[in-house]
Amino acid sequence: MKPETQGKIKYGIGGLICGAVLTMIIGFAWGGWSTLGTSRERADDAVVAAQAAICVAQFMLEPDHESLLKELSETKSWKRDDFVKKGGWDKMPGQEKAYYGVADACASGLEKIAESK
Repeated sequence: MKPETQGKIKYGIGGLICGAVLTMIIGFAWGGWSTLGTSRERADDAVVAAQAAICVAQFMLEPDHESLLKELSETKSWKRDDFVKKGGWDKMPGQEKAYYGVADACASGLEKIAESK
């Protein structure tokens, strides 16, 4: 192989590697790319947020929701998710078991409603 050809191959491969690395850096930093783990985490957070909103709505549909809100606010903060679970508001219609974290997020939302009243 000629020396010129070896030089071209060497610099071509180096440029290809540097270009790939720069593309990945730019893509992850500014392009909005994400890893599979990050995407799953964001999806789980979105599911919890959506179901927590439904949980709050189900709670507020109770005829005695004012007294339930008072009872929730009087409950210790670390037991409020158990209060929501006991009432069954964290379960979506048709679900046998609630999605992990919904009761806690629902309790947080209900706390804010109780504080505003």
